[in-house]
Amino acid sequence: MLQPGEPKWRRRKDARPAEIVEAAFEVFAEKGFAAARLDDIAARAGVSKGALYLYFDTKEALFQAVVRDRVAPNLAAVAALADQYNGPFADLARLLLPTAAQRIVSSGAAKVAKMVIGESRNFPELARFWHAEIIGPVLGIFRRRIEAAQAAGELRPGDSRNMAFALVGPLLMGMLWREVMEPIGAEPLDFERLAREHVETALGGMLARRENADA
Repeated sequence: MLQPGEPKWRRRKDARPAEIVEAAFEVFAEKGFAAARLDDIAARAGVSKGALYLYFDTKEALFQAVVRDRVAPNLAAVAALADQYNGPFADLARLLLPTAAQRIVSSGAAKVAKMVIGESRNFPELARFWHAEIIGPVLGIFRRRIEAAQAAGELRPGDSRNMAFALVGPLLMGMLWREVMEPIGAEPLDFERLAREHVETALGGMLARRENADA
């Protein structure tokens, strides 16, 4: 049992990097990148600032670890789902977007996205990293499947990048609504329901042949 004043991770040295990253996520979410201090993160993790520096030498390195540990694994799960699915694109879209919405909520990705958007002018390296690790790969997942569906005649011709934006764009709006509007009293958003309903709207304009068309 820990004694009063004893660092809470003393008996969990191997877990320290993960605990520091979790603390960084919490501090970034509460204070933003500019206002977050390494002292605050170390205190939240229950380690000394010197111990923190053993694992992360800059605040930017901590941000990158937050993205890679909290957000990227959820993106990888969505990518694996897309790669393994062999059915029609419409069914895949109906599966992918609600799954992505669920993982955005569970991972706290919306909190990170809000911080990146809010501080990208002063810290453009955050936006560059977020684009390279998250936004670019997400659009790539959808573009590949859209292009394959176009080649198979499932989707109408069109720019696959624009179509990918059309599919995933409302998820960004939903993230900002949850993190910016709901805290000031706006009506809460059912994020997964938004994803499900938006899929049907988007497919109405993307499909080459209307589903359930009259015989």
